[in-house]
Amino acid sequence: MTKYDVIIVGSGIGGLCCGSILSLAGKKVLISEAHTQPGGVAHSFNTRGYKFESGPSLWSGINRWPTTNPLGQILKLLDEKVEIIKYKGWHVSVPEGEFNLEVGQEPFKERINLLRGDKSVEEWNSFMSAIKPLSQIVSEIPLLSSSPETMNFLEIIKLASKFLPNINLLPKLNGGFGDIVDNYLKDPFLRNWVDLLSFLISGMPMHDTNSAAMATLFDEWFEPESYLEYPKGGSESIVKALVNALKKNGGELILSSKVKAINFSKNIASGVTLENGSKFISDFVVMNTDTWTSRKLIPREITKEWNPKAKNIKKCGSFLHIHLGFDASGLQNLPIHSIHVDNWERGITAERNVAVFSIPSVLDKGMAPKGKHVLHGYTPANEPWEIWENLKPNESNYKNLKEERCSIFLKSLRKIIPDIDSRIEIKFLGTPLTHKKFTNTYCGSYGPALSAAEGLFPGCKTPVKNLLTCGASTFPGIGIPAVSASGAYAAEQIIGNKEYKNLLKMIDL
Repeated sequence: MTKYDVIIVGSGIGGLCCGSILSLAGKKVLISEAHTQPGGVAHSFNTRGYKFESGPSLWSGINRWPTTNPLGQILKLLDEKVEIIKYKGWHVSVPEGEFNLEVGQEPFKERINLLRGDKSVEEWNSFMSAIKPLSQIVSEIPLLSSSPETMNFLEIIKLASKFLPNINLLPKLNGGFGDIVDNYLKDPFLRNWVDLLSFLISGMPMHDTNSAAMATLFDEWFEPESYLEYPKGGSESIVKALVNALKKNGGELILSSKVKAINFSKNIASGVTLENGSKFISDFVVMNTDTWTSRKLIPREITKEWNPKAKNIKKCGSFLHIHLGFDASGLQNLPIHSIHVDNWERGITAERNVAVFSIPSVLDKGMAPKGKHVLHGYTPANEPWEIWENLKPNESNYKNLKEERCSIFLKSLRKIIPDIDSRIEIKFLGTPLTHKKFTNTYCGSYGPALSAAEGLFPGCKTPVKNLLTCGASTFPGIGIPAVSASGAYAAEQIIGNKEYKNLLKMIDL
């Protein structure tokens, strides 16, 4: 029986970051993935020359240096370069109107002035002035080196002394972002806009979204030289870079290898058993699975004292998806991204009220056949699981409901491409059942709905010795930067704080 230092269950971005760092540190690593390809939610699939994206579509800070994005820092550490295409903006359709918007402070202020006037611009200036010191703190304390489980007293004192003029701001970083918004923004559009950005990041409204995460976003998107990054080839390029880093240092990845159970010896994690009966032994096991799935892998006698109970953890909503391959002839200046909000008064959490679209072939011609475009659209974590959970995909009532619920997409797309219906060559629709099937997530959820107002996400440690977690159920939380950092924190627990810090010194963190 093959023996490993570490076995990682799941090859999402968190698990890949964890495994690649561990292999860099000389550990013998095995990553076991249930699906036919790695990447978790960040995956794609090919049909008739179209490369369809199914996961994250907004990227920044992965190829610039220095960067505050933990994924960008990890790629630098691993000496993996991802070719990116820079771009500046997206298309916005909201009740106040339709417009193209570039990242950066001045373009947004110009838009505020056109929509809401000088007074609202002044509000925004005051708000950004309050955010700036928080962004500076975040940029000076790399998330990659700031695991709350491993920072010692001297490191905390050192950091605190570094920010003595702003020491009173430190507690705000772990609170809900909405508290800061309440103090500075009264204009309805500005409040709605920030609420929307928060929801896109965390799957929760601004009062439940972590302030540190939003301060990082504002630092990346509202600085004068801000730009967005599209990884050429899509999210698959990010996944390939991490897999390459894992393998070039001796790590292994096995696909179509679903873990049935985690094994224990004297209540210490000691390996895994796959559904096909294969067993592997290891010194450590890292679960890159959501909090509900993780507990199913562990014998009840091990988890009975494990709090909080998974059934009591609230979940974020799920998704509707649309994938289109369509004729591009005659179409000029299409936005790579567009976002549509139907009605602010319904709230950004309301089902089918927000739709987000990405047409990556606008930038990367290799994503679609010549003369064609490829599109991915989704409703961001606001589709209720409950209306789908008892349906069967092969039944007519499921198919009819899918068409009905997904009609929001074409309705919104017609504002950008009026004749989109006649251009479509390939169409795939996805529901929470689809999302659950291809991402192995509980109820197709975005992840746990753990409010920043109530505290931090749990750390990577578990009550079980040598059993760790990483991913969207773990500190710092949901989103690509957060899950990347969580993978690094799990690696730190295994290789030790001293060796981990030495690795970070290689990139001056």
